[in-house]
Amino acid sequence: MGSLLLLIVIVIGALALFAVFFVIGGYNKLVTLRNRFKNAWAQIDVQLKRRYDLIPNLVETAKGYLKHERGTLEAVISARNAASSASTRVAADPANPEAMKQLIAAEGTLTGTLGRLFALSEAYPDLKANQTMMQLMEELTSTENKVSFARQAYNDSVMAYNTQREVFPSNIIAGMFNFTAAELFAVEKPEEREAPKVQF
Repeated sequence: MGSLLLLIVIVIGALALFAVFFVIGGYNKLVTLRNRFKNAWAQIDVQLKRRYDLIPNLVETAKGYLKHERGTLEAVISARNAASSASTRVAADPANPEAMKQLIAAEGTLTGTLGRLFALSEAYPDLKANQTMMQLMEELTSTENKVSFARQAYNDSVMAYNTQREVFPSNIIAGMFNFTAAELFAVEKPEEREAPKVQF
């Protein structure tokens, strides 16, 4: 009878130890995946900051040529400031879905206003020929491409994290430790899927 009791205690102890290691392993996996998507966001953040820094220079260069288009220039700066502010909120907590939705909307507005600025620049040959404007637009296009690649890496990381937190039995651990779903950095309007076209 004593050996049976000892065997039961050993089995229960082994199961408890297995459960502890299982929870620790699942928790650590979720933390690792969450940190990966936060790091992926940091890569987007760097490129967005670069983009936001280029835009005032672009507007300042265009000001002298587009004197009668002040509304468009002001709209670009306003959209840039809103997107920059939204990006800062996401950088503080990339797992915040509401902040990500606000950034997506702000980025859509910024892309639209930049598109209008680029379209206007087509009507001003002197502006199109301006060396500074050409260089800024080239840098902006390059930055847009980097944002697209960083966005893809971020979305891949978010997908891996969200999948891990939703599959059984990880979903139990995610629920126990409040691992919330992360929001993809998706483009909602089809016209926003393309970087602004810059042609000279």
